Amino acid sequence: MLSTQHEVFLEVARRLSFTKAGQSLFLSQSAVSKQVKALEEYYQVGLFERLGNTVALTPAGQLLYRKLLQAQQLQAELRAEMAALSPRFTPDIHMVIGASTTVSLYVLPAVLSGYLAEHPHTQLTLKNRNSENILKALLDHEIDLGVIEGIHRVSNVTYTPLLTDDVVAVCSARNPLRHQQLALTDLYRVPLALREAGSGTLAVLEQALQAQRIRLADLRVQVRLGGTEALKNFVRVDDQVLAFLPRQAVARALAAGELAEVTVRDLPLKRHFEFIQRRGTENLAPFREFMQFALRYYSERE
Repeated sequence: MLSTQHEVFLEVARRLSFTKAGQSLFLSQSAVSKQVKALEEYYQVGLFERLGNTVALTPAGQLLYRKLLQAQQLQAELRAEMAALSPRFTPDIHMVIGASTTVSLYVLPAVLSGYLAEHPHTQLTLKNRNSENILKALLDHEIDLGVIEGIHRVSNVTYTPLLTDDVVAVCSARNPLRHQQLALTDLYRVPLALREAGSGTLAVLEQALQAQRIRLADLRVQVRLGGTEALKNFVRVDDQVLAFLPRQAVARALAAGELAEVTVRDLPLKRHFEFIQRRGTENLAPFREFMQFALRYYSERE
């Protein structure tokens, strides 16, 4: 088992911030500093270089960080293998999952609830960021498992399909566009409200437009908003803009008449949600069991 001091060091090394590490671990900054100082005294070497309000890992800190990441994975593998050999061995499992905004709000809550009911010894943490930042968090060992959409693939990550959803064009119920069917050329004149760079929804839209030889930079993008809910709420109150949002995110607003769906001919938009894992962690039991549970949950609802 990794010591508390090593766990604290890992969090500071991930975030390169004593303050952010303390917030994540629910410790005061002084408590975090005390744990790191104890490690530095033990190893008789500095682990962080203090640069004003920021910190950086020293060569010794970089070495310790790499080795502790390996130890963390070995620890997870050991727990899984011991549990397979001894049914009475039921250690508490802490799993950190990262998911894009839409997945966190509309796809995972029911899955998390059902999984915890069947696995009472598991503690789950869900981190909500856009798809690009979830991939980065996985590669930085900040999360154990991610669910993302619509971004480029990297070689040291394993991808497992979860489900498919539509992205639809929507506008306010008061917007004159609500009665129209748009051609692709109409998009050059319609004011748009879109998600921020790094969003999986935006990536899907960009790819579909590129397939039709339309550059997003040539369209009338009036505002970019971070987060699905922020964009949805903006469209509700603005009578001019058109937005592209996941169907799961706007289903209730469409049914309630708060938003209206607008058809854009020849622009099919499909998002593919996928689990992402660091290569080498595919067979760890907690991750595999959670993924299998989520896949069963959605396959039974198709």
